[in-house]
Amino acid sequence: MRAVVRRTKIVATLGPATESEADIEGLLKAGVDVVRLNFSHGTASEHENRSDQVLKVARKLQRYVAILADLQGPKIRIEKFKQGEVKLVNGGSFCLDINCPADAGDEDRVGVTYKPLAGDVNSGDMLVLDDGRIVLQVSSIDSGKINCQVVVGGKLSNSKGINLKGGGLSADALTEKDKADIVTAAKIGADYIAVSFPRTADDIHYARELLREAGGDGGVVAKIERAEALDNLEAIIEASDAVMIARGDLGVEVGDANLPAIQKQIIKKARAMNCVVITATQMMESMRESPVPTRAEVFDVANAVLDGTDAVMLSAETATGAYPSQTVLAMSDICINAEKQDRAAKSKHRLDTTFTQVDEAIAMATMYTANHLKVRAIASLTESGSTALWMSRISSSIPIYALSRHESTNRKVNLYRGVFPVYFPTVHTNHAEANQEAVELMLKRDTIEDGDLVIITKGDLMGTGGGTNAMKIVEVGNMPKFVA
Repeated sequence: MRAVVRRTKIVATLGPATESEADIEGLLKAGVDVVRLNFSHGTASEHENRSDQVLKVARKLQRYVAILADLQGPKIRIEKFKQGEVKLVNGGSFCLDINCPADAGDEDRVGVTYKPLAGDVNSGDMLVLDDGRIVLQVSSIDSGKINCQVVVGGKLSNSKGINLKGGGLSADALTEKDKADIVTAAKIGADYIAVSFPRTADDIHYARELLREAGGDGGVVAKIERAEALDNLEAIIEASDAVMIARGDLGVEVGDANLPAIQKQIIKKARAMNCVVITATQMMESMRESPVPTRAEVFDVANAVLDGTDAVMLSAETATGAYPSQTVLAMSDICINAEKQDRAAKSKHRLDTTFTQVDEAIAMATMYTANHLKVRAIASLTESGSTALWMSRISSSIPIYALSRHESTNRKVNLYRGVFPVYFPTVHTNHAEANQEAVELMLKRDTIEDGDLVIITKGDLMGTGGGTNAMKIVEVGNMPKFVA
């Protein structure tokens, strides 16, 4: 019996709980497809070392693993308290004072890291701190002092984040730290960089420009976590290689009750626009301390899979949690079972669309044929991975194998739902020989067997990106043999 292949990809964040090679090997064996390096923590040299460890372990396991460098962005925070924390009482007064020294906060006021904050807010605005645990209403602004009334009180400790409910803060998406981190990401050969808090497509274009100038060729991921990003969603998706639904800060700005509908909207729109989508934040949060997930978390992950997300992401669960590998295994099991549902394998994607590119038309024809014929697998001979990406926008239970000679392509496609990279060094123009070599390679990997139908896509000039113009259906074990 063939092993069940999970189509939805898993992104896992490295941290103190997963910093050794043994820890990383445990994650990859459990099923991690993409490793996230969180640039909000750690030094450039630490990220370089972790990247080296990931690639070393991946080679040892003979697997491709993509690396996602997640930029910190303009995280707007309070400064520090003299005693480390204070308790705010509902109905009381509290001041965010841009002139307060960094470590002089007390029960009455605290400093802020983002000095323009006083110019971004107005009387009546709601400021949400510590991911929604504290809510302050602005009563007045006076010489850099943002005087507030406590709406939701509680303990407030050092360096907690600040969000403006409804959005509207003017901070640029890319800070000077981010620009330096992009150089580091290029140096380590990151397959993707994630831009935090983008407001418009220009933020994504700028990040890509900086990455290319630094010598990086990775994709750019837009983290949707600002209310303003929703107003510019289509343009941001168009500019991005992938989008991440960053539900923490986004939920604070738009309200958690609105998140489920927004998540579904983003997944649907991203897939319709041939963009990859990652669902993130607290998906298996309880497993930071528990060896099993809650039923609510099971439903959360499964619903994202059924909606068509390419990947689901783990943050603190694997970075600092007590059960990182077990969490990945549990998430993988949820994904596999969700993918068994008919809804996860059927699609009406772009049935009424006119295609403008031959390779995209081949990709769509391949998936239509595969879903209506008893095809065992699809082999896409690819340079850039574009054809495999287009195929992966169609819901299906048929695995798509991206056969490429480029390691960067093989790592990058590992984020695409239902796409599995395979090293394929062949570059020539003889179609029969290419078909034969592709089938023989997949036979060696036990992904197909005699009698199976396989669809192969490729271009006339193998070795040239964007040239896919052919689709061929072959029966394994009944192919004409190529003789040199």
